[in-house]
Amino acid sequence: MTDVSIPAPTTDEAERRRALTRMKALATGLLVMAAVVFMVARRFDSTAAGYIEAFAEAAMVGALADWFAVTALFRHPLGLPIPHTAIIPERKDDIGRGLGTFVQGNFLSGPVIADKIRSVGVAARIGEYLAEPVNAAKISHNAGDAVAAAVDVLRDEDVAPVIEQILTERVAAVPAAPLAARILEAAMVDGHHQLAIDSVLTGVLGYLDRNEASLRERLGQESPWWVPEPVDDRVFAKITDTARRFIGEVAGQPDHQVRRHFDERARELVERLRTSPELEARGEELKAQLLAHPSVRAWTATLWQDLKAALVAASGDPDSELRARLQDGVVRLGQTLQTDPELQAKVDAWVERSVVYLLDQYRDEVAELISGTVARWDADDASRRIELQVGRDLQFIRINGTVVGGLVGVVIHAVTQLT
Repeated sequence: MTDVSIPAPTTDEAERRRALTRMKALATGLLVMAAVVFMVARRFDSTAAGYIEAFAEAAMVGALADWFAVTALFRHPLGLPIPHTAIIPERKDDIGRGLGTFVQGNFLSGPVIADKIRSVGVAARIGEYLAEPVNAAKISHNAGDAVAAAVDVLRDEDVAPVIEQILTERVAAVPAAPLAARILEAAMVDGHHQLAIDSVLTGVLGYLDRNEASLRERLGQESPWWVPEPVDDRVFAKITDTARRFIGEVAGQPDHQVRRHFDERARELVERLRTSPELEARGEELKAQLLAHPSVRAWTATLWQDLKAALVAASGDPDSELRARLQDGVVRLGQTLQTDPELQAKVDAWVERSVVYLLDQYRDEVAELISGTVARWDADDASRRIELQVGRDLQFIRINGTVVGGLVGVVIHAVTQLT
């Protein structure tokens, strides 16, 4: 396996290095001071000098022993390959496996994670975050980008036939005659079907006005040659005036006989559309002809391009209806999560089950990831990094060893003198 260097920290590495250097200098300085005191104390022959000499001698022993112990964690003391030294570089892989096992057993445990999730209240926190308009705007923006990206990667030649097939199948699956009956019946509820009569009447009246000269000419052509022209004029005027009056009567009287007759025929048509096999078959035939018409097929073929362009434009426009609805939906979801205990319980339970399931499935992989990552570290680099993190605190062991060793030396010297 090829060793790789650990990525350099991006935080306070320089400060940690300075602190470690200062503590090493302090611990080494105490050792040097103990050595100087020891040599000076040996020059005097007195009771006090004996105690000072004992203190300094034991302090040096303690300082050296603890220096050896601390140094042996990270490297061979004085570069000598003494057994059971350079523990971290030599046993880096074992440390990685142990760390992975420790994390797996103590942190990736289902009950531990489940208790933590229940204590956190995931649903309520999610609701609090989503209910903030600023956060909802960010989510809607990201969702819009996701929609645009998803639409953009889809190939038109793959999607367009699917859209056309789905639309055609959905339309083909809806019975034409019953659908027409429901539409016509719904229009009759509020009298909207009478608008058809109004439109016909308006069209006929407009046709008479626009074509009065040609109609008069046609009457002259059809009239016998012996009928005087003034008579034809009077007949034509009579016919057109009568037609206009009739149209006006029908248009101005909601209960006119023509309208009632139209209502009756419309109700009969609704019933026939529901019950007549002939009309049902005719409706399906017309629907099939409509779906097979070149104009309809051309429209369905371009439907995806139009839909795609609309989605891309709406998802990229912060003021679009799509983005506004996405943001409103996110805010409403957040508010509901904050105020609905039942929904909170469901979400919390779902999150708990999902996380515990993932842990059960993949915690072995997490442990392997930790041990494998540590195994790929360069041994010397890993040792330096670890020392940089904890070495400053370990220097207190050397300092304490110097002080405690000196005190123990004084106690031993005193006992020796008393006995």
